[in-house]
Amino acid sequence: MRAIILLVFAASLTMASFNASAASKARLDHADTDIMDTVSLQNGAKLFMNYCSGCHAISFMRYNRIGKDLGLSDDLVKKNLMFAGNKTGEAITTSMPEDAAASWFGGVPPDLSLVARSKGTDWIYTYLRSFYDDESRAFGVNNTVLVNASMPDALWSLREAQSEAEFDNSVRDITNFLDYVGEPAKLIRLRLGKWVLLFLGVLFVLTYLLKKEYWKDVKYGIWRSRD
Repeated sequence: MRAIILLVFAASLTMASFNASAASKARLDHADTDIMDTVSLQNGAKLFMNYCSGCHAISFMRYNRIGKDLGLSDDLVKKNLMFAGNKTGEAITTSMPEDAAASWFGGVPPDLSLVARSKGTDWIYTYLRSFYDDESRAFGVNNTVLVNASMPDALWSLREAQSEAEFDNSVRDITNFLDYVGEPAKLIRLRLGKWVLLFLGVLFVLTYLLKKEYWKDVKYGIWRSRD
């Protein structure tokens, strides 16, 4: 039994070392996202739906949840985020047939609901900005972060229409939106967090004063004379 445990532990260390080595090959830029930036989230949602949702679903999210969290009316949600006549209460899926996707890309494009939690925002931000021309690939591009990625450069038209700084901000907004999609409750948690900390600070002061009041009787009890 001990030998099996040692073998499993050694295998885990080897896998961790391999993953660390693989991850270190690509230098990741800091995304510097801010999930409390509502304007960034709104723009990121619009860009994602325009450039990414044709292939990638975020099926853990619903249109009306995005509208509620990002302060968008139903009309704005329908105008800027919905293109297939879906109902606002439906999950956000893609209309691309799986068999066609497998034929075009060699596999079904992954659901991106949890990509920010699994890969991290720095990875997404760097990946979307790291496509380069490669005529040996089917779509004519490759990626320095994910070598031989089967995904085309979906943001190429946005890259050409904007300056480098503007494009970086657009990618940052998309990354910020995917960070929100991975954990929508984070918005509520961060908004309530400062009030919880303030409450705990006041409670600490009151608890400390109460402790002093209680221990006053112990310090000056009948078994110990008052100085």
